[in-house]
Amino acid sequence: MMDQDGKVIYVGKAKNLKNRVSSYFQTGETTPKQRAMVAQIASIDISVTHTEGEALLLESQLIKKFRPRYNICLRDDKSFPYIYISTQDDYPRIAFHRGARKTGTFFGPYPSAGAVRQSLKLLQKLFPVRQCDDSYYSHRSRPCLQHQIKRCSAPCVGLVSQQDYAEDVNHSIQFLEGKGKKLIDHLVHKMESASNNRAYENAARYRDQISTLRKVLEQQFVNSERGDLDIIACSSTLNVACVQVSFFRAGQQLGHRTFYPKLPDALTAQTVLEAFIPQYYLNNTIPPSVIIGQQLSNTALIADALSGIARRKVRIIDQTRGERRRWLQMAQTNVDHALQLKLADRQGISERIRNLQETLGCEQLQRIECFDISHTMGAETVASCVVFDVEGPVKSAYRRFNISGIEPGDDYQAMQQAISRRYRRVISGEYDKPDVLLIDGGKGQLGVAKEALEQLQIDDILVVGVSKGPDRTAGMEKIHMLGDNASLELEPGTPAKLLIQQIRDEAHRFAITGHRQRRAKASKRSVLEQIEGVGPKRRQQLLKQFGGLKQISSAGVDSLCQVDGINHELAQRIYNVFHGNE
Repeated sequence: MMDQDGKVIYVGKAKNLKNRVSSYFQTGETTPKQRAMVAQIASIDISVTHTEGEALLLESQLIKKFRPRYNICLRDDKSFPYIYISTQDDYPRIAFHRGARKTGTFFGPYPSAGAVRQSLKLLQKLFPVRQCDDSYYSHRSRPCLQHQIKRCSAPCVGLVSQQDYAEDVNHSIQFLEGKGKKLIDHLVHKMESASNNRAYENAARYRDQISTLRKVLEQQFVNSERGDLDIIACSSTLNVACVQVSFFRAGQQLGHRTFYPKLPDALTAQTVLEAFIPQYYLNNTIPPSVIIGQQLSNTALIADALSGIARRKVRIIDQTRGERRRWLQMAQTNVDHALQLKLADRQGISERIRNLQETLGCEQLQRIECFDISHTMGAETVASCVVFDVEGPVKSAYRRFNISGIEPGDDYQAMQQAISRRYRRVISGEYDKPDVLLIDGGKGQLGVAKEALEQLQIDDILVVGVSKGPDRTAGMEKIHMLGDNASLELEPGTPAKLLIQQIRDEAHRFAITGHRQRRAKASKRSVLEQIEGVGPKRRQQLLKQFGGLKQISSAGVDSLCQVDGINHELAQRIYNVFHGNE
């Protein structure tokens, strides 16, 4: 179903399409949301599929693609991270991976990047397999710090045989596959063998690995489970729903992930799950078993559709007992608690927004944007834009801007550039227009922001400045506005002031995080990369010929000219960069 602008507002499926579509236009009992949707329908497009399963998958794909306003939409659609082992290499590496899975071996999915990094850190302590990038690995001439702290066996410089390294890789794979007991038995045998051969250092290393493995397995192992499964629990009230997916892989619980689907109306947990499960598993790994907390009307249909995607039998189980029942009850308790927290947070945000609307005298207040600038002594300047609406932060709408072409340290120019770049896209319709624009700064920044909006002929956004109070004390901020009401005095602790502080702090956090990332990237950039005419091949040639940056910096122009591809002009340019003549 599409509106007059051709935008998809609803996607649905049915065995009998005539009856399904006719039901929307009947004059019987309908919800306000349904009446609002019908009033916007300008045209209906129809696709015919061979089976119900195909229709279910097509519906889920179209919902994920168009995100219609009146469908249940899975909002957090970021792909899940995996642990990756490059088994095709002579000396494989273990690494974090998110995205398409092609060559190599993958383990997961994990609920978060933090869970992957924690597992990688643990693997480093157990088995000294390299985790460095291939480019770093291939250019080493001596062991790095990881080898010195016994986190890597240094295959880059040949300090470990390929056979011994392959054994460590195999142990890592066994651990990730959940074969902990088998791995411990193998290590015990290796320890005894090393001890009998008086290789006491090796025996001590095996002993430490066994001890660490036992502690890990005590914390992670689920006694009655051996296979892969997901447990999905859902809770719904009013217009808010919460879905929690718990991951079990090879008998180990890898954690859980919580979702808050966007609902068009107040719906039951069963209805939410029927829409959530197909959307979720379109792009995520499907385990052999999926345990759910509610009985669905089309369980068999969804199971058949998932089996078709996975190309093997997939079971959806809604009746459990024993250990599985206890895990399902725990998941349901967690999801109920998460929903209550979400409702409390939403209620708090709504109250704060209402209070801020009254304080600022706005006709409406549905969307707030806030800008902040971060830099170090004027270098690597980054501007942030964060967005809040009646439900809290809208993180998918956050944006950062790398500022360039300004006087270093000029926050006014940086603010003007960021606002101009952002609101040119607002005018083009790429982003929604906010009702209030918060600026982290005083009257100067406020005036610059207003001037940037006037240049774009935008005059219907209320601009508010937030300057830090005496000694930068939280709660003592000053609120500045243009016009007759030049400033507002808000009592500390009022809902409006708490909301302004929350948004301002979020903008500051987002800006400084981006600045640190940009600064870290710049610190890793070679001086040679900044020289015009010196590309990757010439950099590599220079480093090979001279052995390092220190030797290049001390070389004369004639010596630099002897490198293939370096003429006199380029050699002079390189020399000038290192000797401060440019």
